[in-house]
Amino acid sequence: MTNSPLNQPASILTVTSFNRWIQQTLISTIPLTWVAGEISNLTRAASGHWYFSLKDAQAQVRCVMFRGRNQFIDWQPENGMQVEVRATAGLYEPRGEFQLQVENLRRAGLGALFEAFERLKRKLELEGLFDSARKRAIPAMPRQIGIITSPQAAALRDVLTTLNRLMPSLPVILYPCQVQGTTAPAQIINALNFAYQRAECDVLIICRGGGSIEDLWAFNDEQVARTVTASPIPIISGVGHETDFTITDFVSDLRAPTPTAAASLACPNRDQLLQSLDLIQARLSRQLRSQIAQRQQKLQHLTARLVHPGKRIQTQRITLQQFANRLRLAQQANLQQRIWQQAQLKVRLKRPNMETRRSQLTQYRNRMQLTMQHLLSQRLSTLQHLRNELNHLSPNAVLTRGYAIVSDEQGDIVHNTAQLDINAKLSIHFAKDSVDTQVRRLYTTNRLKK
Repeated sequence: MTNSPLNQPASILTVTSFNRWIQQTLISTIPLTWVAGEISNLTRAASGHWYFSLKDAQAQVRCVMFRGRNQFIDWQPENGMQVEVRATAGLYEPRGEFQLQVENLRRAGLGALFEAFERLKRKLELEGLFDSARKRAIPAMPRQIGIITSPQAAALRDVLTTLNRLMPSLPVILYPCQVQGTTAPAQIINALNFAYQRAECDVLIICRGGGSIEDLWAFNDEQVARTVTASPIPIISGVGHETDFTITDFVSDLRAPTPTAAASLACPNRDQLLQSLDLIQARLSRQLRSQIAQRQQKLQHLTARLVHPGKRIQTQRITLQQFANRLRLAQQANLQQRIWQQAQLKVRLKRPNMETRRSQLTQYRNRMQLTMQHLLSQRLSTLQHLRNELNHLSPNAVLTRGYAIVSDEQGDIVHNTAQLDINAKLSIHFAKDSVDTQVRRLYTTNRLKK
């Protein structure tokens, strides 16, 4: 309260400032709260706002529900109704009147129903009854459809009208039952079990029109939900309007927002099927015409290549005759050539030309002699070249230039004085001769060794 105007010294507030301060204090300190009571003095203003009092045996409080909030209420409140409002506390500043600004409005006791609904929903969800894995697909072309609803329900007329529009020839069976009231759950269960025993339908529609939560409570019954779960036949739930949800919606194989939508989901559209068939027929016709045209073109091509058997035999006979003539001419020519060759050979055998043979032998002998002389000259030249190379590398050639070879008594070549001793006997070889000698003195570099 440190920011309160009353904390400031010598502060005097106007009524407007005081009311605004009270309004701000109420908004900041009192949260959004549920309040129960009886409606009285209800007024619906031309602006769309609702004004009423909420009272009990000891007190009352003014309430306002603005148009932006009350337009979502699907029922009409009346004086004397027991209701529950969810509201914030406030002050109407122009008149300084305390009032509740209502955000939501419901009939008294609906809170307990919602709690029961949420409790059963959590229980069945934990058991796996809502799992999509256990839900079955709806047949695309059902042979017969069953409807579980009241014969007097407007939803039945909507479903039948939709089914007749979509597929007039599709048989429909009604399993009548109450869809509202205390006996409705038992009748719904009986209708379901009867449909299961008959097993004459491919899909079942369980439906009714919209209403309050009390009106739809039969479809929130636990036994109804378990009976729907145990169905051997796929079930479509079309209970209430788009914003209504029941336990039956969650356990069914498919949930439809309205009964009309449930009929649309259960039944194929005859007009769409006919259009699809027309499209398929047209596509098949085009493909068939295209294939026929291709086959005709191929047939014409083969026909053009096809020759009459008689004409083909005649052509082959002419070709065969030509081959026979060419073979006969070739045989005659080959025979003439063999006869001429034979005659030539006979002539050559009878009169051999000895002078020619002698001349050829003389030519062969001369060519052989020339070849031998040429080869001998090449070999001699190579031998001389090798002799020169050998003389060049021979030690004797080195000795002729004044060098000598010194060897010890064992015949080993002496390379330096380190191999010798005093009085050692040596042999000195020159280019032509050799001499024996004996070591008297040994000289090393710059020194005489004794």
